[in-house]
Amino acid sequence: MPVSAASSRSILHRLCAIAGTLSIVALCACTTTKPAAPPPPPVAVQPPAPHQLAANQPNFFALPNIPQGTTPVRVGVILPFSDSSPNVRALAGAMLKAAELALYDSGNHDILLMTADDTGSATDAAAAAQKLLDQGAEVIIGPLFSGSVAAVAPLARDHGVPVLAFSTDRTVAGNGVYLLSFQPQSEVKRVVGYAASQGHKNFAAMIPQTPYGDVVEQSFRDSVTAAGANVVDVERFNPAVGDVMDPAAAIAKSDCDAIFIAQGGSLLRNIAPALAYDGIDHTKVQYLGTGLWDDPTNTKEPLLSGAWFAAPQPSADADFVAKYQQTFTTNPPQLAALAYDAVSLVALLAPGTPYHRFTQAALTDPNGFAGVDGVFRFRPDGTIERGLAVLSVQPDGFSVVSPAPTTFQASGS
Repeated sequence: MPVSAASSRSILHRLCAIAGTLSIVALCACTTTKPAAPPPPPVAVQPPAPHQLAANQPNFFALPNIPQGTTPVRVGVILPFSDSSPNVRALAGAMLKAAELALYDSGNHDILLMTADDTGSATDAAAAAQKLLDQGAEVIIGPLFSGSVAAVAPLARDHGVPVLAFSTDRTVAGNGVYLLSFQPQSEVKRVVGYAASQGHKNFAAMIPQTPYGDVVEQSFRDSVTAAGANVVDVERFNPAVGDVMDPAAAIAKSDCDAIFIAQGGSLLRNIAPALAYDGIDHTKVQYLGTGLWDDPTNTKEPLLSGAWFAAPQPSADADFVAKYQQTFTTNPPQLAALAYDAVSLVALLAPGTPYHRFTQAALTDPNGFAGVDGVFRFRPDGTIERGLAVLSVQPDGFSVVSPAPTTFQASGS
């Protein structure tokens, strides 16, 4: 595959000698002047050596069983192992276990996982990144939170080291940062595109007044436009208050044939009756949702029956879950699969030339990669595109109405 060499920053200082002020004054005081001596030629100063990682170094982390002359694949893992939240600490531990499981499954004994703790703090994340870079990390997996990713990114970039981060915040993507996460934009695009392909033309939306809602609203508008359909109404509501009656009443007057609801949980199950109260017939107007709907409790709400939402193919992660359960005697949290995918991707690209294995061309391969939850690929801007299914809510569970693609070649919506 093509290899793009990492660019280096250099500062070239040119030092030029000038005539001293005292000498000029002395010459001006003489009646007979002599021409001033020409200044010495500029002194060329060598630029500093490139600081990108380019070759194996004796001080880099190594294990005694690494064969002589072999450059191991040093993988830095930054996770909030000491976060103040017990739940976050547990998640970080589970993600590390998933990473170790992927390393074992790869069978590659030349991959070294080097961990560092960001504690959930941007300052600590930067220190963790510097530690790993000093140890020779060729790629960094993590961090989890956007603030930590933003702190790690410039340090990694200066060393030509890519970052496979788990944040969903697209603003920290790009310039060497690739977001291996579940991003709502992919879900919105998938379900809206499918609905449009089934003949729906007039889309309305009920969206919470939250940062998540802000992201989803823009994606909703973009997706409807891209599908050649119309946005007839967008109503925002405060999920903390839970008052959805007025937004539902406004939606009912919009003459829509599809309603996108960017909400999950019990509030979603309150929105459906509110829409019905205002005259929306859910058998004639298609309800649409995101991965927030992937909750078995929603199957108990009759007014959501037949609704569509985008999510990974059901049971796509069955093999991973079974392996994790067998190895660690507990169920993995959903995000643990991301760490498994990250190490699996590293193992896939490991046969490349040391310090040129994880290039932008390699990471943004348009054919993508097979992950625990289906195919995915990185866009040049560092965001991720996932192959998602469209599921229908039914009284006895979720049924697939449009399977997730298994390849990005000629993929659908």
